[in-house]
Amino acid sequence: FLVFSLVMIYSDYTGYPFPTAPPVDPFAKIRVDDCGKTKGCFRYGKPGCNAETCDYFLSYRRIGADVEFELSADTDGWVAVGFSSDKKMGGDDVMACVHDDNGRVRIQHFYNVGQWAKEIQRNPARDEEGVFENNRVTCRFKRPVYVPREETIVDLHLSWYYLFAWGPAIQGSITRHDIDSPPVSERVVSIYKYEDIFMPSAAYQTFSSPFCLLLIVALTFYLLMGTP
Repeated sequence: FLVFSLVMIYSDYTGYPFPTAPPVDPFAKIRVDDCGKTKGCFRYGKPGCNAETCDYFLSYRRIGADVEFELSADTDGWVAVGFSSDKKMGGDDVMACVHDDNGRVRIQHFYNVGQWAKEIQRNPARDEEGVFENNRVTCRFKRPVYVPREETIVDLHLSWYYLFAWGPAIQGSITRHDIDSPPVSERVVSIYKYEDIFMPSAAYQTFSSPFCLLLIVALTFYLLMGTP
């Protein structure tokens, strides 16, 4: 009887295995058709690029008492946004998405001390998610609009210059950014105003300066007129 009972219990158990963990929702792709409408965006790179092809991409939108940020960059290390009172690095509140050696993308909080980024344990980020695919680090997170007054965390209801940076990581620790002069927003950014701003990378700025345009006009005039 005991053996029969054990067989019955085993049969019942094998018929009802332990529940497995629910599948993790895949990272929802960043929508760029919302840029300038329901969220603000910054794109740096090739003209017409999107969140999957720009050298750097950032979006922001208000959701209740939070601001949701989406970041993506062509790197296997980290991508970050800094909130600054000027256009220079130093004394800035920085949120970074870091790809570690285990393949995860973690959202970390830093404070720029001069040219050095110091990690701050108090992290205002929540609802964090990130992915590393196609040699790109992409992430999404929220942080409160209003925070208690503190040097390392700014109030986002105020307007700030946005500093954009990305670069390699070593064992999950960020290292120097990829380019010597990372892009910066031309003017202070308000989370209450949604714009879609494109900034050409260095490779696409060659013929955009006034000097180069003047040179092109001069050469065109010379060729049309011919040589004496």
